[in-house]
Amino acid sequence: MDSLRLSHIAGRFAAQRILVVGDLMLDEFLWGQVSRISPEAPVPVVDVVSETYYPGGAANVARNVREFSASTALMGLAGADSGGDRLLGLLAEGGIDTGAVQRDAARSTALKTRVIARHQQVVRVDRERKANIAPEQTELAIAYLKRCMPVLDGIVVADYGKGFLTQALADAICAIAGQHGKVLTVDPHPHTSLVWSGATAIKPNRAEAFLSAGMPPDGDVLEAGRRLLERWQTGSVLITLGDQGMVLFENGRAPYHTPTRAKDVFDVSGAGDTAIAVLTLALCAGATPAEAAEMANRASGIVVGKLGTATVTLAELLASLADQ
Repeated sequence: MDSLRLSHIAGRFAAQRILVVGDLMLDEFLWGQVSRISPEAPVPVVDVVSETYYPGGAANVARNVREFSASTALMGLAGADSGGDRLLGLLAEGGIDTGAVQRDAARSTALKTRVIARHQQVVRVDRERKANIAPEQTELAIAYLKRCMPVLDGIVVADYGKGFLTQALADAICAIAGQHGKVLTVDPHPHTSLVWSGATAIKPNRAEAFLSAGMPPDGDVLEAGRRLLERWQTGSVLITLGDQGMVLFENGRAPYHTPTRAKDVFDVSGAGDTAIAVLTLALCAGATPAEAAEMANRASGIVVGKLGTATVTLAELLASLADQ
């Protein structure tokens, strides 16, 4: 892989105009120290010393895109609650366009709380109430897509199975993106079984790939990729394999495996968000699927070396691309 060409592609990220669509969450991190074991149960007692909040879910994908491009917009649903207020505030501070984020009084903003002690996650607590998007909310989302599509370069869909994405909205996204010839990438959720006809690339992780392919979790990755490429009728399928890197599948080409580039692994939170963000930016900037997969893999290798819901900077990505 030509590192100089990859660096030139990364240099074009700033010009890309990206819309991220999907389920919105708020990530809370409680940072502390463990001093003793609880007398009530064999669990550690964490003395919390600080707390931080970050955009989560599709909002974290947008945050990753925004590291490279100022033209980053987000579409989704947030609750009309304090969590939604905090989330939208964080997005505004980060320079992300939230004009397509709808507020819903009947919905609570999904909150994921991670307790971290001595650089290790002790426990994660999820507070959420799943609810499907209302028909009128879908109509508003589709109307926005029709208005903004001509000025976009690409769309990222991040499906966390929380109810924002339905087949009706998926069909509209695919149809409108196809009509305008835009890059469309999808980070799927296996339990929604949505069809993304004509997507440019779909990026499942190992577990999602086997489940979607109807195979056991210890099955053959190459067979899973072949099945998904045929089933999903997409341009390419990129299966992320954790510490084994990623494998790219394209019709008419041999599978391309890029091994992990991670040097240290502290926290895998949000690594998939980083991967789909960089994959999309690279495809929009003219990369081949293999080049885009290599860049996504490099970015993921950087972000897992950071604690918390982290992002990757252009300088970090360029340094990794130069390191052969």
